[in-house]
Amino acid sequence: MTTPPSAIDSSAPQPARISAFGRMTGVLFNPKATFEDIAAKPGFILPLVIIVVLTLAIVAVFSQRVGWRTFMEQQFAKSPQTANLSPEDREQRMATAVKIAPIIAYVQAVIAAPIAALIIGAVLMGVFNLIAGARVSFAQAISIVSYSWVPGILAGVIGLILLFVKSPDTIDLEHLVASDVGAFLSGDSPKWLMSLCTSLNLFTFWTIALVGVGFSAASPKKVSIGKGITIVVACWALYVLAKVGWVGAFS
Repeated sequence: MTTPPSAIDSSAPQPARISAFGRMTGVLFNPKATFEDIAAKPGFILPLVIIVVLTLAIVAVFSQRVGWRTFMEQQFAKSPQTANLSPEDREQRMATAVKIAPIIAYVQAVIAAPIAALIIGAVLMGVFNLIAGARVSFAQAISIVSYSWVPGILAGVIGLILLFVKSPDTIDLEHLVASDVGAFLSGDSPKWLMSLCTSLNLFTFWTIALVGVGFSAASPKKVSIGKGITIVVACWALYVLAKVGWVGAFS
């Protein structure tokens, strides 16, 4: 016996129509339809794998073309804690830092994106479900967050290219792509100001907009696109204020 159309649950998730690779471009050129597809069948592996591989490539190329001693010398020059060290103590700390820095960089390259996706997805799921009454699952939330990072992947590709074409002595790993206000501040600017201005990033704003569209697509009856973006902006602003306050208090 065939089930009549009226008995079919129209709210049940539908099969995905867009491949994982198609979603990568879809979030850039047709985000609403793409996130509707992601919400229907969540998946987050591909963007996270690409981010990890790309970050590992950036760390490897930076290690070869620039080197961690140059990076640490830049960090020491910015730190008042190392200004009054004797030459012997400074060199000893420098040697230790140069050994540890690449290890930390490679470990962060592997674990940072997956952990961040888990945390951000969980926080935004809770916020949207509590404040907006959305019924977004954790799988949907982490998938929305992961695919919203495609602009960051573009920034990473640009950064990788710049590592090859720019002179090594002009490369600043913290501002590899000059897409944030902090890239235009002087090195002796207050750390809290640098932290604030670094957060004002073109690719970050792009990502925020995509996250808002994504959560709207996951719960269109409860969350409009404007409401979704507003909620994400509010969460991001609270994070930035907390970060800047922490840096200001301990710098």
